[in-house]
Amino acid sequence: MRFLRRHHVLTLATVAEGVPYCSNAFYCYDKERNLLVFTSDPATRHAQEMERNPRVAASVVLETKIVGRVQGLQLCGTAARADETARRAYLKRFPYAALAELTLWAIRPDYMKLTDNTLGFGKKLIWNDKLESSS
Repeated sequence: MRFLRRHHVLTLATVAEGVPYCSNAFYCYDKERNLLVFTSDPATRHAQEMERNPRVAASVVLETKIVGRVQGLQLCGTAARADETARRAYLKRFPYAALAELTLWAIRPDYMKLTDNTLGFGKKLIWNDKLESSS
């Protein structure tokens, strides 16, 4: 998805014991495997919550004051520790991160909704488990 490749910060939503929590992270998008790869220290609240409950939600948004250019993606999926292929993709996007100790995660979306006002006010494109549709 071109939108995900153009941006680099996501807002991650996790939940534990019925209490939601949000955090932000730099990410890269692995188009071939449909993964959003990001780093998070295992000691953070959201990493600990992903360990207990891998079901997450996330969003990526283009900030603009021009209503006709508003774009934003919301997704749901499963988070897990990332593999070496994901690590290479992340370091290709953020080469300076090679100097840091990284714990990488990958979200595999099973639902995505893109709101794209460049296609018409409130136009939504929905992807759900490889079934693409628009509304």
